Amino acid sequence: MATKFTKETYLYWYELMLRLRRFEERAGMLYGQQKIRGFCHLYIGQEAVAGGMMTALHAEDRVITAYRDHALAIAKGISSRAAMAELYGKATGCTQGKGGSMHFFSKEHNFFGGHGIVGAQIGLGAGIAFSDQYLDKKNVTICFFGDGAARQGMLHETFNMAMHWKLPVIFVCENNGYAMGTSVERTSNVTHIYKLGEAYNMPSESVDGMKCETVHEAIEKAAERARNGEGPTFLEIRTYRYKGHSMSDPAKYRTKEEVESYKKLDPIETTLEIILKKKWATQKEIDAISAKVDAEMDDCVQFAEESPFPDDSELYNHIYTQQDYPFMTE
Repeated sequence: MATKFTKETYLYWYELMLRLRRFEERAGMLYGQQKIRGFCHLYIGQEAVAGGMMTALHAEDRVITAYRDHALAIAKGISSRAAMAELYGKATGCTQGKGGSMHFFSKEHNFFGGHGIVGAQIGLGAGIAFSDQYLDKKNVTICFFGDGAARQGMLHETFNMAMHWKLPVIFVCENNGYAMGTSVERTSNVTHIYKLGEAYNMPSESVDGMKCETVHEAIEKAAERARNGEGPTFLEIRTYRYKGHSMSDPAKYRTKEEVESYKKLDPIETTLEIILKKKWATQKEIDAISAKVDAEMDDCVQFAEESPFPDDSELYNHIYTQQDYPFMTE
């Protein structure tokens, strides 16, 4: 039976997705002004994945992803200020200006990256889940990766181990169709990526990633399995990015008509339509949400602009950590 979603849930989804969209739009603009440098991968179009995830999981659950990480990090609780400051490389950023766009991190908010090596986070996600299982915690880890990373050998090794040990992990392929710029159809005979999980008898399914409702229901079901000790689930969440792979990608490998067809399914607009149709908010209240979000974006940019760069003395800090364990002592 489908989950019944409330007025409060729809309003939460709308405001969260609008925040994520505005943040990414502002990041793209600032990148063009060379305020932000290095790599920068925007999440515009994929916001329903973050929205559905947040209402389906608990605050203590862990999230790990690849380098398209801004939106998932903010959804998980990293402030817009800390996120924008990190893009600027400032000391007040979520990784103190040392990670940049691709390496957001917050232990406080159970967000474990932001990883630049394609597919590396798949094994790390299983490792985090193993830790929770070993320590008898009821947390679930949700591990995101793209359709390009689904071709990595790390996926198969990790799927095998996760199923064998029944780890409390949800593997999510955010399939936006093109990896860096090559379509799924040109890179694999398996175009329905969720079928890769079936080789390991892992419960797997394809999910509409342009709707918060379908994302929520799929993740909620997978999380319940994991908490009950039934092991991992693999979700291929079909979504779409309106922009290129990164800010350096003109995205000439797809047609304008294709992009426009997906924009008709825009999750922010379809969620707003439901809110207005059900009269859960007036246009004045919607405008107030938009103004609030815009003010937050202005504030985070000003915060980033005014924050200091890391001191030179920080160069070698946080490179390695040393900790004593009982089994390592004499």
